[in-house]
Amino acid sequence: MTLSDHDAYIAAAPEQFRPLLATLRAQLARTLPDAEEIIKYNMPGFQIGRSIVASYAAFSKQCGLYLSPGAIIAHAEDIAAAGLKATKTGITFPANNPIPYDLIERLAVTSRKDLGL
Repeated sequence: MTLSDHDAYIAAAPEQFRPLLATLRAQLARTLPDAEEIIKYNMPGFQIGRSIVASYAAFSKQCGLYLSPGAIIAHAEDIAAAGLKATKTGITFPANNPIPYDLIERLAVTSRKDLGL
């Protein structure tokens, strides 16, 4: 299924994740006000120039927030302290343990800086 925008993506996501995705989108939009909302690789994201600064996704059992590797490394302790799992470019989390708002903001700002934007 190809989705054309963030609204369509959120509407098509598993019901338990929709409020979380909407909040994540709003937080990223506030933190990256000059970013363009895009859909790439079947995921909604925020792009500045040619670089995707942050994107998010919902899966069957969890959600993910995807950023630059430098942002994940820079905030590894905060991510672990929040009880979240991180990969090289993302953080996965269940609906009952979302990423704290202030951490989302710090991650997005760091991702932007890491990409030189």
